[in-house]
Amino acid sequence: MRVGSGYDVHPFAEGRELVLGGVAFEGETGLAGHSDGDVLTHAVIDAVLGAAALGDIGSHFPSSDERLLGADSIDLLKQVTKLIAAAGYAIVNVDATVIAEAPKIAPHVAEMRKRLSLALGLAVDCVSVKATTTDRLGAIGRGEGIAVQAIALVREA
Repeated sequence: MRVGSGYDVHPFAEGRELVLGGVAFEGETGLAGHSDGDVLTHAVIDAVLGAAALGDIGSHFPSSDERLLGADSIDLLKQVTKLIAAAGYAIVNVDATVIAEAPKIAPHVAEMRKRLSLALGLAVDCVSVKATTTDRLGAIGRGEGIAVQAIALVREA
């Protein structure tokens, strides 16, 4: 068994759609990023890659690659899931915490878990998504962006 952690943070960016865990948040300001800015999926990707010691999201999907401009991060996670399997590992579970003052995450958690679990090839009960705030402390507390921490467990296949 091996554990990996992932952390990502993106600032809000006007004119972008907010996507977290593959779920679009209608009417909410999106996040800056070369791809779709899905900070939740990016942290999960880093956690899974880290557990298998396969680098990080930037080494596999560099922001200098114009083909990835606006990419669907769930598609990137599907590619990472295949990389993990090719390296001889199976993903056991993922736990992620979204850190944001707004928007409300709870109404979307079930759908985020479903989309992430499908991309990871896991049962929904093996994917946890939860949220917290910073009680208005720091950049996240001032509403400047969203951060996510994720942990993944993998085992030899």
